[in-house]
Amino acid sequence: MAAGWGETLVSLLFPRRCPVCGGIVLPRGGLICPGCVKELSPVRQPVCAVCGKELEAASRELCGDCMRRPKTFRRNFALMNYNAAASRSMAAIKYKNKREYLDFYAGAICRRYGRQLARLEPDCLVPVPVHPTRLRQRGYNQAELLAERIGKILGLPVCPEALLRTKKTLPQKELGSAERLRNLQQAFEAGRLPEGARIVVLVDDIYTTGSTLEACARILVSMGARKVYGLTICIGRGA
Repeated sequence: MAAGWGETLVSLLFPRRCPVCGGIVLPRGGLICPGCVKELSPVRQPVCAVCGKELEAASRELCGDCMRRPKTFRRNFALMNYNAAASRSMAAIKYKNKREYLDFYAGAICRRYGRQLARLEPDCLVPVPVHPTRLRQRGYNQAELLAERIGKILGLPVCPEALLRTKKTLPQKELGSAERLRNLQQAFEAGRLPEGARIVVLVDDIYTTGSTLEACARILVSMGARKVYGLTICIGRGA
């Protein structure tokens, strides 16, 4: 009962903010405004069997990018499409210290993909790292915070030390898939995987071309991982 009163007091002093509109969530107790959730675009079938992007035709198994460029990771699980509302929300998490928004996204990911992830029997979650300079500026790595929340819900260990980011890359926004991957070459280095870890789930906030997940997956495979999967909040539209 004391814990319940404590939670009530915290919610009164620090009411939840909606990850879409930024306003106080009503009714209290929720993590997103009932109306705002409609602005998000959940990924719907059919999707690419590898990257998880929506496909226009159910007759296709892979998107154009995954057909042209085979991936090292087996599959990526994405929660929602990267539309305008998602873009604002992800920017608020990364640049405006709205870390509490990750509670909603972690819960939604676990509700949607928890059973599928359990069937994979992963040994650990590995967040995509950020460069130390950016970590000092921001104060946190949003991918690591997301992984911690998911790991707590699903009972999976989180291994932020598995990968290191040692190179600050050029801005990726204006680059294509091939240029992005070249830009990320040697940006990541191997850290430490738990002994015996063979099935790894990479966690990140946004999947655009997949270059970041691919670069990280290659390193994890070189470290002994047998299967690497991706898990992201957002994903860009497929081709």
